Amino acid sequence: MFKNTMKTTLLLAGLGGLIVGVASLLGGGSSGAVMIGLVIALVMVGGSSWFSDRLALRAAGAQIITEQDSPEFYRMVKSLADRAGLPMPRVAVSPSEQPNAFATGRGPNNAVVCATQGLLRTMPADELEGVMAHELMHVRNRDILIGSVAAAVATAISAIAQMAYFAAIFGGGRDDEDRPNPLAVMLISMLAPISASLIQMAISRSREFEADRSAAELLGSGQSLARALERIEIMAQRIPMNVAPAQAQAYIHNPLAEFKNQRRGGANMARLFSTHPSTEERIRRLRAMG
Repeated sequence: MFKNTMKTTLLLAGLGGLIVGVASLLGGGSSGAVMIGLVIALVMVGGSSWFSDRLALRAAGAQIITEQDSPEFYRMVKSLADRAGLPMPRVAVSPSEQPNAFATGRGPNNAVVCATQGLLRTMPADELEGVMAHELMHVRNRDILIGSVAAAVATAISAIAQMAYFAAIFGGGRDDEDRPNPLAVMLISMLAPISASLIQMAISRSREFEADRSAAELLGSGQSLARALERIEIMAQRIPMNVAPAQAQAYIHNPLAEFKNQRRGGANMARLFSTHPSTEERIRRLRAMG
């Protein structure tokens, strides 16, 4: 656990460093620009940690529900939380028709688990239980805050990089000696979002495997979650979801993935830049657990 925490801390530090670096470049390397980048990084990390649940629910168009709204689903989550030794999280439902789910919040005491309408409509009870067990393991493993912060910081890096790009093309008002090299600015403005995405992927992929493993241990078997992932993988190819790319890593299955509809070469490239490990590998590992 300590090793994973240190690894995640270093990865998030890398994201913050990218913000400072891009802001510094945009400001021509001045100390003021570095300070602005540092302030932006701190605000993004602090703000995203405090408001992570509201941001994620708003992005998904999700609403908090009560036991009266969906008695069976609510009681299922409560039973799983009790078995996992967790406080009862808030439960939310997103209107999306794609079967999917995510967890968010600062920690176990203020977590939210969210399922889409498509998930509730299409999943047999045991498979739905497998999916929600996976999300609760993200809560117990304290993955949800890290993922939310990483998504917010990655979004900030992309926004700053875009500002740098347009400043390099249309910028003016500074002497040539004070102005950053436009070609260098454009290059970094393209590479910075890619770097942010790669760091975000490194945070997300290993945690999906761990949440799968923990959920299987909680349920006594990985079979129901494996079947659920198989079903979600098939249906996600048919039913699109409108979600910001930075939020995609929070879901149990990448809601933007359409690997089956691509040629093999394109599919391999998409997997390389995916925030999730391959569903086939996740299913293989779950079934190997028995």
